Amino acid sequence: MEHHEAAARVRIWDLVRYYLRLGAIGFGGPVALCGQMEKELVEERKWVTKDELREGIAVCQSLPGPLAIQVGIFISYLRGGLWGAWAGGWAFIFPNFVIVAALGAMYVHFGDLPPVRAIFYGVSPAVIALILYSCYRLAKLGMEDFVQWIIAGACLAITVALQAEVAILFIVSGIIGILYYGTLFRAGRTPSMLLMAALPLSAGPSKGLSGWMLGKLLIFFLKAGSLTFGSGLVIVPFLEKGLVQQTGWLNERQFLVAVAMGMLSPGPVVITATFVGYLVAGFWGSLVSTVGIFLPSFLLVLIVAPVLVRHRANPNVKGFVKGAYAAAIGTILGACILLGKIAIGDWLTAAVAVLSLLALARWRISNPVLVLVTAVIGLIAFPILKPTWVFVK
Repeated sequence: MEHHEAAARVRIWDLVRYYLRLGAIGFGGPVALCGQMEKELVEERKWVTKDELREGIAVCQSLPGPLAIQVGIFISYLRGGLWGAWAGGWAFIFPNFVIVAALGAMYVHFGDLPPVRAIFYGVSPAVIALILYSCYRLAKLGMEDFVQWIIAGACLAITVALQAEVAILFIVSGIIGILYYGTLFRAGRTPSMLLMAALPLSAGPSKGLSGWMLGKLLIFFLKAGSLTFGSGLVIVPFLEKGLVQQTGWLNERQFLVAVAMGMLSPGPVVITATFVGYLVAGFWGSLVSTVGIFLPSFLLVLIVAPVLVRHRANPNVKGFVKGAYAAAIGTILGACILLGKIAIGDWLTAAVAVLSLLALARWRISNPVLVLVTAVIGLIAFPILKPTWVFVK
């Protein structure tokens, strides 16, 4: 039905051009980027259907790695095949790599960047608004009944209580979806579904480190890309433990600057890896770290995407998608609450968050304009108010 209407192939160059643009201006994290793809690729360009995007988000949310990049790879695979997936995915990443590597070079050669804290102070509450508004759009796209909302509510509560996104939530929610919506016990086995459920659990840690720093960086970030689920927020504690506590490659201040760079640049927060790589081993370190953090996403999506394309009409696959999608909504909202504790700490940041949400919902302000305006607010207000709370210390 709707799938056949969007089955036309898209030229690889068109995919590359679109994702270069999205990678350069796509602020606000994974939910905002997925919301932007929903607006531009479903509503405007009609490259994919609403169901295809919903399925892509659900299956990518249940895999380790950055959600928005994986959804971009998935869509590129649907419309451009295997080579389209590689081309579109790396085009999505390339602008972020250039921007963050350049910022890493500036930091290394010119020292600390005092304006970073001021910009972060203004932009971070706007990022909260972007996540909330995009989550609202995604909920409209894929939340269909009370069972999905119950799943989402449970995942929200667990995420907040544990202060982390729990990977098994997506698998359990998918199984609940199979039981409620599917025909598992009425129609026998579903090997494709079992494969999809098993994939996220099969990624194990890499053994052994190379004697060279580039090898160590590659293995570290391959592990990070393979073992962290959901939004970029999940990777922050993993990186802090490995980079600061275990290896000592960065001190606490450098790590906080690296995370700020990941949050302030367009694209996924895990682009922090590029900045870290530059600080540790220069340009080649940034390149190796970038490849390491994103390569598992390509491999996992390209394994799962053909399975999903072949079996998405199966009621059990649809049930898994509905359950996992609901889990995605709940865990994203939970992560938003956790991030809000970092981003909102006084009256001004609360006001920026509320006004940003209003601007997005009522006036449809674009993400880059919102980020630019709130960055200016931060640069002006930070030296006046001198906030001393949480992340900006």
